[in-house]
Order: sequence, then structure tokens, then C-alpha cells
Amino acid sequence: MATVRLGDIAPDFEAETSQGKIEFHQWLGDSWGILFSHPADFTPVCTTELGTAALYYPEFKKRNVKVIALSVDGVDSHMEWIKDINETQNTTVDFPIIADEGKHIAELYDMIHPNASESFTVRSVFIIGPDKKIKLTLTYPASTGRNFDELLRVIDSLQLTANYSVATPANWKDGDSVVISPAVKDEDIPTKFPKGYERVKPYLRMTPQPNK
Repeated sequence: MATVRLGDIAPDFEAETSQGKIEFHQWLGDSWGILFSHPADFTPVCTTELGTAALYYPEFKKRNVKVIALSVDGVDSHMEWIKDINETQNTTVDFPIIADEGKHIAELYDMIHPNASESFTVRSVFIIGPDKKIKLTLTYPASTGRNFDELLRVIDSLQLTANYSVATPANWKDGDSVVISPAVKDEDIPTKFPKGYERVKPYLRMTPQPNK
């Protein structure tokens, strides 16, 4: 079974979803994407997760991120489950859920970890850039629901660091100061970062977030 690693091109696929058939790369277009898997339909933690993803959907759209989920059940099951999600989570699921009854996509993305479960996908998360490359992976056990605030935080970091010569420090949130890349020479900092900077150590230089 292949392992999908950071920097790899996200495997392309065709699939039936709750919103019709898609070709994954074509569906992504020039957007960022977040693909996350669920052990099965009509499971309690997944129901709260998909409801939360729907509530956060405007925030993802604001960041040019398309959201798509996957479960190893079929489209008809997904459609019935979406009714439950909308009812119990007081929201509207308006992103597609992939039907992966044959587990082909789960295997393509290494979402089934046999030592955890022979048949169910773990809670995998893949953030994919407009270049179709994997920018982040997260794997949770089936018993632990995801933190969507953290997913938004890492998307903000990924989009910031893709455009500026910076990295984000521990517990960084949008609007906080950032670390200047070691590749940037001291003499080039005033031009690149006109807001100024603090030289904590020669290798640790902080500057206000450049796009704020």
C-alpha cells in the first residue's frame, strides 16, 4: 500500500459523491483542498465532525479551500446521513461526501491502518495546495474527533508561508508575529519586512505578520 507523504502529488481519482461524479484534480481546480475521511456513515463522532465542517464552511471558502469528505459507504447512505447531520447539528452540509464502498480511495491515500482497524478508515486529513501537492497530513484514531480550529490555523500558516519567507512559531494564530526564514540575510530584512523585526538570536528573528 502506498504512503502519501508531504510534497507528493495528491493521487487523482474519479468517484461518485453526494453531489455527483467528480474527477478530483479537476474538481479542485486552482483552489486549496481539504480531504478528510470518516470510519463509516451514521457514526456519532463523524456526525459531529461533518456538522462542524459545515458550520466552518464559510471560513474555508474565505480562504479559497474546497472541502470534501470520504466514507466507505455508498451515496444513498450518505444522502440519508446528511439529513441526520443537518437535523442534529443545526446546519446544512453543502460540500460533497465521497462514496468509497470498494475502499479504493482509502487505500490510495493509506487511510486504512490494519493495526487500528481492518475495515474502517482512520480519521485522516490531507490539505492539498493549488499545485496539487500534499501540504499537511494529520491522522487521528477513530475515537477522537478533529479540531477544526486547528485545521483553519494550519491553513492560515500554510498560505502565509507559501507567499512570504517566514515560518510560524508554536501556538501561532493569524495576526501573531512570525519567524523570519534563516535563508533571509540580516541586510535584506528591512526591504523584505518593512514593519521591523526583533533579533532574539542570530537564528531567531521575529517580525509582525507581513500580510496584516
